[in-house]
Amino acid sequence: MVFDSARLDLQPYGGFDMERYVRRTYCSWEDAGWLSLLVQMFEHVVAAEDIALPAAADLHLVLPVAGRAVMETRNGGRSTRHTWVPGRLDLRLPDQSILRSYRCDGPMRSVQVHIPRGTFDAAAERAGGRTVDFEAMAASLAAGDPLVEEAVRALGLPCGADDLYAESAASFLSMHLLTRHARSSPPRAPAREDKRVRAAMAMMRDRVTDPLTLADIAGEVHLSVYHLVRVFKDATGVTPHRFLTRLRIEEAKRLLRDTDLPIAQIALRCGFGTPGSLSNAFLRHAGARPSVYRNS
Repeated sequence: MVFDSARLDLQPYGGFDMERYVRRTYCSWEDAGWLSLLVQMFEHVVAAEDIALPAAADLHLVLPVAGRAVMETRNGGRSTRHTWVPGRLDLRLPDQSILRSYRCDGPMRSVQVHIPRGTFDAAAERAGGRTVDFEAMAASLAAGDPLVEEAVRALGLPCGADDLYAESAASFLSMHLLTRHARSSPPRAPAREDKRVRAAMAMMRDRVTDPLTLADIAGEVHLSVYHLVRVFKDATGVTPHRFLTRLRIEEAKRLLRDTDLPIAQIALRCGFGTPGSLSNAFLRHAGARPSVYRNS
């Protein structure tokens, strides 16, 4: 499932044993040449126990088209159940790894759509820069949306369209989800007593140009990397890595707007090892390459 994509966050799937659980029957990356949106169709095994689905930044829509099953999902100490039934949309929560188990009496098939997080975030910025409650969005979508259901079905039908079609579909779905299913929530601030999170945030702001690692940050605040990620995400809603990347992208935007520095130099000033690393991260978060952003 891992493709060399600058827009999609697929690297977390690098160690995922996909063939153990599904057979892919369509892939828009390979079959249509789309780069702006990933659409896949799968046939699933009829039973699975503790499938470890990795955390990825993109929005991941799953539309069952055949089969009925009860899905048990575990995220940390929390367990939930929902029914897999044709037409019931499932939105995987961004940046959250889960364990999933199920058993079905017959064949299971699905259409799955990955919307690049950069595309979604760009739409959210145009819609007022809102902070999205993805759990509320997933619950609202599961209650039913015939338009999204039909759009996902249509994307799974080969049509010969080029990547402009895929890019337009990703933008439309993003704005539709924001308009119909998003409940804004204010950015979560760290708890008053959790000085460690505030110290980690201050360190990242002060050293945004340095090649920081999670181990560096964890050591500064006297936590293990695991506990840093957990308490930071509990307090802010995002991982330390994503928070630092956003800071670096904002600094890169400022330098692109206000200076004539070469992009290679901006990459180094913003803590990116290479111009390519900046370009890929900038595209995911801002929806455009640095050169396009500078000229817009």
